[in-house]
Amino acid sequence: MKSRRRRLGIGALIIAIPAAAAATAAGQAFASPAQAPLRIKPRSGQVAYGHDLVVTGTESAADAGHTIVLEFARRGATAWSQLGSTTVGGAGAFQLAARLEQSGVVRVLDGSSGSTTPFVARARGGSSGGASPSSAVPVDVAARVRVPTRGINILAGQAVQLRGRLLPAVGGRKVSLQARRSGSWHTLATARTSSIGRFVLRYVAGGAGQQTIRVRFAGDRRNGRSTAGAGQMTVFRAAEASWYNDGGNTACGFHAQYGVANRSLPCGTKVEFRLGGRSVNATVDDRGPYVGGRDWDLNQNTASALGFGGVGQVWSSQ
Repeated sequence: MKSRRRRLGIGALIIAIPAAAAATAAGQAFASPAQAPLRIKPRSGQVAYGHDLVVTGTESAADAGHTIVLEFARRGATAWSQLGSTTVGGAGAFQLAARLEQSGVVRVLDGSSGSTTPFVARARGGSSGGASPSSAVPVDVAARVRVPTRGINILAGQAVQLRGRLLPAVGGRKVSLQARRSGSWHTLATARTSSIGRFVLRYVAGGAGQQTIRVRFAGDRRNGRSTAGAGQMTVFRAAEASWYNDGGNTACGFHAQYGVANRSLPCGTKVEFRLGGRSVNATVDDRGPYVGGRDWDLNQNTASALGFGGVGQVWSSQ
């Protein structure tokens, strides 16, 4: 009988287990352990930490009332532990659920004999004892990264500290702070977890610009890999600016509501400015300033949004 299709849902891994093969002559009960065992589709499953592993399947209706046991062995170990048990229903169907903290293998067996050890298969109509244990199936339990998602605004050369927690809590695990650049992820900093799973990632900001950041755990023997988004990090530089009224024509041929003039950036480039807790996103729509030492010429709207007057220093994202 073909295995049911395994599926991973939100909050639970579903592994389908078909009925055991059970056809030998009535007079041959217990004569041979060769009867086919319960089978689990032999492909690794994945379940998130904190979510349930759910196993469903069927046995023969003649096995109604039998106790089905779900067992687990951690990766690399040979000892099995019982996760849960249930009773086969009148139609032979059963379902078990358990929460796992680490990766390993699971199997299902008929525990009607009162033992959770492997047993000899029985012929249909013979003495109770159930089908053979299922094959062991790997289950990958992904760790969970907990980190706040927020906008980080920092001046180039200053240090960023990002705190979080990796579950399950195990000391010495490596986590990485990564930023997305040019379509790929680059590691900015790494840290190790404390005995309660907490970590602090420290990074000294480099050049100006905006990046999407995340925290990544690459996985280990205990748990599978996991990532969590940490928002956007904007690195600013200190720049000299002035302001002007752009009521006339602009070198770019259009007027942005929040415009700014720059000598070299392409027309239409977006630039974020910050000053004294205020911020504004402006668009390059003109050329200038042509006074030595100045980087930006803010139009009247941009200057007003920042509370900027005269000549002075602002933070810019370019």
